[in-house]
Amino acid sequence: MRRSGRLVLVLAGVLATLVGTAVPAAAHGADAPAGTDYRTEVTGVFPDLPGVRVRPIEAGARLELTNVGDRDVEVIGYFGEPYLRVGPEGAFENLRSPATYLNRTIAGGALLPPEADPAAAPTWRRIDDSPTVQWHDRRALWREEGPPAQVRAAPDREHRVRDWAVPIRHDDGMGGSEEGEIRGTLDWVPPPDPYPWWVGATLGLLAVGALGLVPAGTRNGARALAGIGGLLALGGLAAGVTIVGREVDAGATGPTGVLVGLLSGQIWALLTGLGALVAGWYAVRRRPGADFVLALAGTCLALFAGIGSATVLTRSIVPSPWPGEVVRAMTVLVLVAGAGAAAAGILRLRAAAALAPSDRPADGPPDDPTPEPDDDATNGSSPGGATAKPDGGGTGRDPGGRPVVRAGG
Repeated sequence: MRRSGRLVLVLAGVLATLVGTAVPAAAHGADAPAGTDYRTEVTGVFPDLPGVRVRPIEAGARLELTNVGDRDVEVIGYFGEPYLRVGPEGAFENLRSPATYLNRTIAGGALLPPEADPAAAPTWRRIDDSPTVQWHDRRALWREEGPPAQVRAAPDREHRVRDWAVPIRHDDGMGGSEEGEIRGTLDWVPPPDPYPWWVGATLGLLAVGALGLVPAGTRNGARALAGIGGLLALGGLAAGVTIVGREVDAGATGPTGVLVGLLSGQIWALLTGLGALVAGWYAVRRRPGADFVLALAGTCLALFAGIGSATVLTRSIVPSPWPGEVVRAMTVLVLVAGAGAAAAGILRLRAAAALAPSDRPADGPPDDPTPEPDDDATNGSSPGGATAKPDGGGTGRDPGGRPVVRAGG
């Protein structure tokens, strides 16, 4: 059983390595943030265009423009050049626009290829068949290394950092074009105090882990196992709700869009959440090997769905359509359920190993505590040491211990 505990840690380490190498490539926009203290909002499109809707997604890291109207809308790049085109035929990007390459990541530090020339005629490439496009835009973000001056002076207060605008161009219906803008605001929102959340998570996981000290094989031990399993399943459900919310905030619409987003960008968190649900049910049913299943599933849940989302405890703006306090509470539940179940499972495994029979010594079988039967007693000897014979004779021993044969009378 000690080997089972070690196997939990080995498997968790392997999975952590896989996740660490796979997640950055699959994340939305390649670098979707887990949280921020800058709130990006869209106040409107001017002039108002029928069928055109713009909103911030991924906690404000990107803008999303949807145009279901019958006329194309162009987003203008940083040098006044056409950058994106969205309309009935789908979404296109201009390969000549420097913004096409600068906006690949939120940092915007990409090297421009030779073909990036804002003065050249546009070269359009289709990027989506739908009339929706999503992009990073430095005009709607704070890209400096440190916070603005007013934030440094009073970081515990909310501040308007700036009003921003992204120029657009659309058909005017008469063979020409008309200029417009996407307008919005960028505000600093003070981050929450993470101390109460971490204290609650620590006390919770210690309480759950202590259930692993309840002796197994007793009625209370069975109840403790079922309780740990139920909490682990609840943590898996909370993890699922959290990642679904992140997909919705990333622009996914409808069940199909959410499922595609989960499978492409949140696969490991999804698998650990589902695994926790199954492991919790397994423990509630008190199946064989439930201690090992609890330890493994709890470790994975805490690492990949708990610690991986713990940034929300220190950021005011979270990538979710739900309030930040709700997301933080669900994240603490995931941490408590995962780490607590892992600790309880390992403690139960260690207790079972301590109660297991020890290996036999190499020089032979263990001593048998049962006394060997006396030869005389098995032969029907009398209390005095003589064996009764049918003819009245018998055997005995002299004072020196030598056998003596007595004649029957």
